[in-house]
Amino acid sequence: MALDLPRSPSFRLDGKRALVAGASSGIGLACAAALAEAGAEVVLVARREEELLAVAEAIRAAGGRASTHVLDITDLDATAATVGREGPFDVLLNAAGLARHSPALEARPEDYDAAMGLNLRAAFFLTREVAKGLIAAGQPGSLVNVSSQMGHVGGPDRSVYCASKHALEGMTKAMAIEWGPHGIRVNTLCPTFIRTPLAARTLDDPERRAWVLSKIKLGRVGEVEDLMGPVVFLASDASALVTGTALLVDGGWTAD
Repeated sequence: MALDLPRSPSFRLDGKRALVAGASSGIGLACAAALAEAGAEVVLVARREEELLAVAEAIRAAGGRASTHVLDITDLDATAATVGREGPFDVLLNAAGLARHSPALEARPEDYDAAMGLNLRAAFFLTREVAKGLIAAGQPGSLVNVSSQMGHVGGPDRSVYCASKHALEGMTKAMAIEWGPHGIRVNTLCPTFIRTPLAARTLDDPERRAWVLSKIKLGRVGEVEDLMGPVVFLASDASALVTGTALLVDGGWTAD
């Protein structure tokens, strides 16, 4: 008797629409390219119009589908209006974020407010608006916020950043519980240090770079390409039973 083998779920995203926040550079740009390559129509949002248009043009030149909307996701009213007008979205990938590093004793209230305002407050309400649209449409979806390995450990001069990312991890778990009955999955993608402009201050300092490399068991900093496969996994049916958790792409940093 012939044995019917199970078939691998698809990593393809054909027919899906993905909202990518923070898409104008770095991790967001790479994730947008990965989602488009997997077949999704990507709707790119960021504050910088010129860079955003260049990303969309490059995606279309490679055969993908992309549109753009200039948006500061810390503007909650504008975010709600954009998501309500352009949605529903099958996938959310939120890569918007910032870091204000300093010793805890020197952290300024304005740095705390800026980090929490974008990394947590804006992420919360953006994720909620996308979920609201899916629930109203009766559709499932995959919602992914880019967190960090620093959402799972601590680090020098990173008390504010770690606070924002640890909170993002808790938010993810709670949202996954609430929206699971609607078929909506909520997860985080947690990179180590990735070679982007955001990480340049750390990686350009020989002492700090040595510290980073001493913690990464694979012995190298990350590249944006290291996140492209994981984001497609989280967005696609390949991760259909994955929700309320973090995908750590940290080279073994948190293995200790």
